[in-house]
Amino acid sequence: MAIGTKELAPAELDTFEDQRLVEELRKAKEELFNLRFQSATGQLESHGRIRAVKRDIARLYTVIRERELGIRATPAPAEVPAKKASKSKAKKAAEADAPKEEAE
Repeated sequence: MAIGTKELAPAELDTFEDQRLVEELRKAKEELFNLRFQSATGQLESHGRIRAVKRDIARLYTVIRERELGIRATPAPAEVPAKKASKSKAKKAAEADAPKEEAE
């Protein structure tokens, strides 16, 4: 496996939704900023981590772009069960719309 974070392996990135990819990208960029700051001040102990984070960022950009182009499939969204109150409101709204349509 390439150098980088184990949780950001290409096979693992396929299961992430678009919002999570963007969030991981933001985190990686923030980490890279912090690592560069530590390097400039002489506090950085593992310089290899900078390289790993850069590769993670590139990997994330690649997956995002491949999804935009349709090369890589977007994972199916997980269905969230609706609340019972929401269903009853939806039914009431549908029933309210039905008589209006019949009247016209």
